[in-house]
Formats: sequence, C-alpha cells, structure tokens
Amino acid sequence: MQNTMKKYVTIILGIIFASCSNEGIKVATNGLENQAIQITNKQSKLIFEYTKLFPNNTELSIGIIDNGKVKFIGIKRINDTIKITENFKSVFEIGSISKVFTATLLAHFVYEGKLKLDDPIQDYLDFTININDKITFRELANHTSGLPRLPTNLNLLTVDKDNPYKEYDSKKLKAYLTEKIEIQRKPGTVYEYSNLGVGLLGFGLTEISKTTYEDLLQEMIFTKYEMSNSTTNKSEITTKLVRGLSPTGEVTPNWDLGVLAGAGAILSTTKDLSKFALAQFDLKNAALIMTHKPTYKINENMRIGLGWHIIKGVDESDLIWHNGGTGGYTSSIALDSNNKNGILVLSNVSAFNKKMENIDQLCFGLIKTLH
Repeated sequence: MQNTMKKYVTIILGIIFASCSNEGIKVATNGLENQAIQITNKQSKLIFEYTKLFPNNTELSIGIIDNGKVKFIGIKRINDTIKITENFKSVFEIGSISKVFTATLLAHFVYEGKLKLDDPIQDYLDFTININDKITFRELANHTSGLPRLPTNLNLLTVDKDNPYKEYDSKKLKAYLTEKIEIQRKPGTVYEYSNLGVGLLGFGLTEISKTTYEDLLQEMIFTKYEMSNSTTNKSEITTKLVRGLSPTGEVTPNWDLGVLAGAGAILSTTKDLSKFALAQFDLKNAALIMTHKPTYKINENMRIGLGWHIIKGVDESDLIWHNGGTGGYTSSIALDSNNKNGILVLSNVSAFNKKMENIDQLCFGLIKTLH
C-alpha cells in the first residue's frame, strides 16, 4: 500500500513541486524514548523515523483513533531533538484535505434536494462556460471533469511564490471559463486531479446558495460537529497558529486560496478533525456516507468517492484517505470505517520539502499498527 501511495502522492498534492533538498539538516536525537506517552513503542519509533530529517521547529500534531477512541500526540523538533509537545488544539493549514469538505458540502446539497449529482454545473451559473460538453457536480468532485489542474490564466511562474493563489478572484475565474477554458478530456472518462475542478465546485455551491464558502462550512459542517477552531479566515483563529516552514526551516507565509478556496483553504486542528473523522463512522449520517461511495475506479488499488480516495487496506477493508500540501504545511488523514480506526497528521512541513511524503508514510504506517 505504501508503494501505491508513493506513486500517487505527487498527483494528490495538486501543487508544483520545487527541487528542494534537506542537505545540511542532520538526523535528530530521539527525545521520545522513555517518555510517559500514551502510544506504543512501535508507534513512537515510526514517528521518530519519519520526522528525524525535518528542520528545527517542525511540529506534527497526530490524532490516533483506535476503535472509536481518540488520543493525541504532538511532537516538535527543538535544538535537533524530537520532543513531546501539546498541540492538538493548535491550528495548521490542511491544504487539499479541504476538498473532502467541499465534497461534503455537495453531498449536503444533494441530500437536501437542492441539486442532483449528475446535474451539469452550467445549469446553475449565471454565465456560460465556453465548451460544448456538460460538466456534472459528480465529475468535479471525483476529478473526472476533464479540466486541467489549474486554469491557464493562473501562471505559477509569475505569481507570488509565497502566496500563489491570493490574487486569483472570481473575475479571473469567470474570464477563464468564458474565454480561455481548455477541456483536456471528455468529462467523466478519465481521472485527472484538478484543483480547478474542486475550486469550481466550491464556487458553484456559493453561487447557488448566494453565500460564501466560509459561511457554508460553518453552517453545514463546522458548527454541526463542534469544530470551533476550523475556518478559512485566518483573522478568525482564536487559538495558536503553528507557523508554516520552508524546506530549510524558515517561517513562510500562509496561503490565501481566493476564489479556489474549495480546493484547499481550510485551517483546522487535530481535535476538530477528529470530530469530523468520528462522524464518518456514523452509518446513519446519509450525507457523509454518500461521500464514501465509489464513483470512479482509478486502478485496482484505488477508487474515488466524492472527495475521498478509497484504498484497499492491509486486511482488504477499505480506507478512505486524502492528504494536503501548501507552501508551509503537509497533512494526511486515513480512516478505516469498518474498524472505527483512523490516523490524522497535521504538520508544518512544507509540501516543497524533499521528505514531505514522509507525512503520508507515517499516516499509513500508524494505521497499520491499529490492526
């Protein structure tokens, strides 16, 4: 399974990777040994193994859900030693895990009868998308829309590399869709990961509801699951914000996702995400269960529901999974609904860090320990 994840990590992150190395960062000292922490020795060794080459001031906030019960472990590299810290209430950017929330909003709209999954988004917009094919809400949520990863009028080589999406607003998105749109595949035929597609999904839902993406999240998800420290608005954060780091450990700016907020704008905590994770195990929650159902087969080992990627686990049970990456953060969440197990990992490891895939490897390594 880990080899499969290596293959897909570049696809899922949805950003352009820089060629960065960890040269000059020495192996940390393991300060987790002989500590009174509520995890197993194997779990402790995994955490150290996958974090020992990240720079000083790297923090990981980890949630471990074992048979429906949650415990938290936080670590930080201080003076070249990996130490325990309490950060389950600290805020991190979660990057593309936001796409799961956007898909969950879609499921609520469907469940409430506001639209159907196979309705074309064109039918709900007050402008015309300049293509002949119709693109459905389902295709936006499962990356089969045929849209490219990013719109061509968002050039990552010319924007502020520290905050690349900030200036991309609704005017630019509408200009792209009405004048410059490029459809790469016939919708519904090929899986190709698209920040544009899920960003457009989030935008479309705000157009239908005549409100903001933040307000939709607060109304339909964050308030419902008591996720009081989750938001897309940094000015609303009332607890500690863990600062994102560059690959070499310098503080780097937070990202603003502009009109593409649905693709990756959420900030949250492991405490909040654990509540959302536990809700996924409730078979009576029709909207959430809708997001778990396969909508497209990517290959023999991976399918996709609405937002969630569905992977065969070590005992042939399904895991639902997503990760995220921004300039200063990397995250990963994997849930085993059958056994009510799960792992959440939030970090201030840059998605440009050469070792960033260690966050996914740690997530999947830890969930194996729960079987």
